[in-house]
Amino acid sequence: MRTKKKKSCVLAYSGGLDTSVILCWLKEQGYEVHAVYVDLGQPCENREAIIDKAKKIGATTTRVVNVQNEMCRDFAFPILQFQAKYEGVYLLGTSIARPIIAKECLRIASEVGATAFAHGATGKGNDQCRFQLAAEALNPDIEVIAPWRNREFREKFPGRGEMIEYCEAKKIPVQVSRLKPYSSDENCLHISYEAGILERLDVCGMDKIDFRMCVQPQKAQNKTEKVTICFKNGLPVSVNGQKSNAVNIIKELNQIGGRNGIGIIDMVENRFVGMKSRGVYEAPGMTLLYAAHRYVEQLTLDRDLMHLRDRLSPEVAEMVYYGFWYHAKMTALLAFIREAQKTVTGEVTLEIYKGNIIVVSRQSENSLYDEGIATMEGGGAYDQDDATGFLKIQGLPLRVQAKLKQKK
Repeated sequence: MRTKKKKSCVLAYSGGLDTSVILCWLKEQGYEVHAVYVDLGQPCENREAIIDKAKKIGATTTRVVNVQNEMCRDFAFPILQFQAKYEGVYLLGTSIARPIIAKECLRIASEVGATAFAHGATGKGNDQCRFQLAAEALNPDIEVIAPWRNREFREKFPGRGEMIEYCEAKKIPVQVSRLKPYSSDENCLHISYEAGILERLDVCGMDKIDFRMCVQPQKAQNKTEKVTICFKNGLPVSVNGQKSNAVNIIKELNQIGGRNGIGIIDMVENRFVGMKSRGVYEAPGMTLLYAAHRYVEQLTLDRDLMHLRDRLSPEVAEMVYYGFWYHAKMTALLAFIREAQKTVTGEVTLEIYKGNIIVVSRQSENSLYDEGIATMEGGGAYDQDDATGFLKIQGLPLRVQAKLKQKK
């Protein structure tokens, strides 16, 4: 008599409230659960304690996969090159992390022979889209288990209070408490805060959140601090003269920006599923990189190329936010930005003070800025007489249209 093969899944496990509950719930549904903690440089998490908790809950296997440098180098930095910000503000720290989490979980599912990929994203948020769309692109045959889209699961856990009670009954330790019932997600790029008390728009997030990367600007040191960032082909390569890899550059700038109150935002954003939501974010290192990168571009990028990139930037931000990282269009756009950034090499010194960023100096071997042409003083290499013919031709269609209007 053939024995029925036990159901098996890989769970993207963070060790937080949701995934701890989900791990236990999946076991109750008869699954062998392979818990995978994808290490994205979460600055405030104890990896050993998280994996130990997964084992105690009953995970069949547990593992930590370190992809910090890959995420910064291959995911965050290309988006930096695009200067992509969702709705003009959000630096996409959570959005960027999801496709690499999905990629690693699907790789491990193949290794262990699991037929399902489970995650803790809610049925109301963006992360369910990012995980699902990544799975569709990378392994269309895998089953995606999203418990928050399961009616029985939602009936059992209608709110975070019931989840906390469940963990207390199962003796599962979780960081969330009833006193601070907001949710957070962190990696080396940023930390996001949402839900709970932050759903009230009359509550100041700056007052309610225990920030972990930044101090509040008002409480930052009472002196300015300078930082010099060097780029090669649009990618950061050193901080204050010290060359390093992608993740260490981010971590160093997080320290510098964080102690100066750089990179905190509080926004109401439009989720992919159609609703508006409130999020508070801190991203000190990436905020400094975006500013420094833009200053190098101002020297080194051709006008029309920069303007084209700027028109594409919101499109790229939207694709990352929605979860279309593995879409053919994104692949083509990433090829474009690699080519477009080949001249973006240079060095920028910034002065930072209580949340503010001021450019002190900038230089580049590829600088297109020519003081002799740009000077407002007499002489120089630019002949103002040439502007007469230039403007005459530019104004031709305007003059034709004006005459037509006068006739009418």
